[in-house]
Amino acid sequence: MSASSRPVLGIIACQRTVGTEPAQAVMERYVRAAMRHADVAALLIPSLPDLMRAAEVAGRLDGVLLTGSPSNLEGRRYNDESGEGPFDPGRDEIALGMVEAMIGRQRPVFGICRGLQEINVALGGTLRRDTSASADLIAHHAPDDAGFAEMFDHLHPVALSEGGVLAKTFGKADLTVNSVHFQGVGQLAPQLTIEATAPDGLIEGYSARIEGAPVVAVQWHPEWDADTNADSAAFFQLLGRAMRGQS
Repeated sequence: MSASSRPVLGIIACQRTVGTEPAQAVMERYVRAAMRHADVAALLIPSLPDLMRAAEVAGRLDGVLLTGSPSNLEGRRYNDESGEGPFDPGRDEIALGMVEAMIGRQRPVFGICRGLQEINVALGGTLRRDTSASADLIAHHAPDDAGFAEMFDHLHPVALSEGGVLAKTFGKADLTVNSVHFQGVGQLAPQLTIEATAPDGLIEGYSARIEGAPVVAVQWHPEWDADTNADSAAFFQLLGRAMRGQS
């Protein structure tokens, strides 16, 4: 496919502060990994619900990627008034709207970490907020004193569902993945099918085809090492095929 005809991927932005000013930001590792390994062009989607609606831009995109972020979804989005920040309500609004708008247009919706949580909530699921320190779970986040790179060296295995989208994509029954999250899936939305689980049973990946739209999300961070890890690159290659209407 020529560069001029490549699909266009929308990548959600977060509301951050750069210096003293508010900014719309995406960590470049997500953008580079997606553009390189999915072989797509990309546009950033600002999380500014006071100035636009998700549906206004969804029709101009061939797929959407909801990335990870330091912020958490607000509990009120899944009927739970408790929870700890930092929060990004603008991103919540645009991201959940993008899920609905893209599915309505039968276009791929992919998620990483916070993105997995957003898609689940958008489709009616809930979250749990104790994945780093719970008696019934392994630690899903490195200790608080870990350095930035050390956080992504915090690893655990996941089992892939036999015959599932991810098992077919990776060509194996299990993976070792990084784990950098404080929240995770509580109740899975009914439209979603489990694709990967941690040793403690926490859902680490899911898929669906809803109204013709492919939906795939993982709790780990394949963008971190996509240039050196064939399994991580394969996640984005799956995204590229989905955006081209390929299985």
